[in-house]
Amino acid sequence: MPVGAVIFDWDGVVIDSSSLHERSWEALASEIGKTLPADHFKRGFGKRNAVIIPEILGWTQDSAEIDRWGKRKEELYRIMGKEEGIPILDGTRDFLRSLRAAGIPCVIGTSTERMNVELAFEQLDLASFFLGAVCSEDVSRGKPDPEVFLKAANLAGVDPQNCIVLEDSAHGIIAAIKGGMKGLGLATTRDKKDLIEVGADIVINNPSELSIGLLESLFQS
Repeated sequence: MPVGAVIFDWDGVVIDSSSLHERSWEALASEIGKTLPADHFKRGFGKRNAVIIPEILGWTQDSAEIDRWGKRKEELYRIMGKEEGIPILDGTRDFLRSLRAAGIPCVIGTSTERMNVELAFEQLDLASFFLGAVCSEDVSRGKPDPEVFLKAANLAGVDPQNCIVLEDSAHGIIAAIKGGMKGLGLATTRDKKDLIEVGADIVINNPSELSIGLLESLFQS
């Protein structure tokens, strides 16, 4: 079975944004006078702010506050991203070039806001590599629900079973599997064992190890 499409998670897969995200949470907490649990960032990485704020941080259950603080956190992220620049992970651009040359469609499926993706698109000149993006605003259920990846497969016009999802989080790998897709884990923000334990088809260290041959091997019995 050929590779029909590649669905990229965003943070930790295409860009190296963990420091910006962690510091934007710290800036928000300071701004609104809240404290952050010691392990909040690890527990929340890859999840939507609508889950992080009430369930992981325990700041509030009020939907208006959750929405307001979540938007402010992303605004702080973009302010930092504009000031410092958003780094692309080594190997990502070369891999995207190889996929484009092979005619394999690429789509983004992410828990981040569309404006965050657009900022990095502009800084890094990446938009031409992707058919589009399914972002946090486009789904009602976050990972590990497969909604984001099923919508991404639909955007690519490819059956989910012919799609490979590139993910750095356990929740993302679970979502890929629930959606009937292959889950390729990148240990850029997590230990390899965390991704293997939830059923990743294969786990690599970083995007520099990606190749079309590696993707094709996931469909070989």
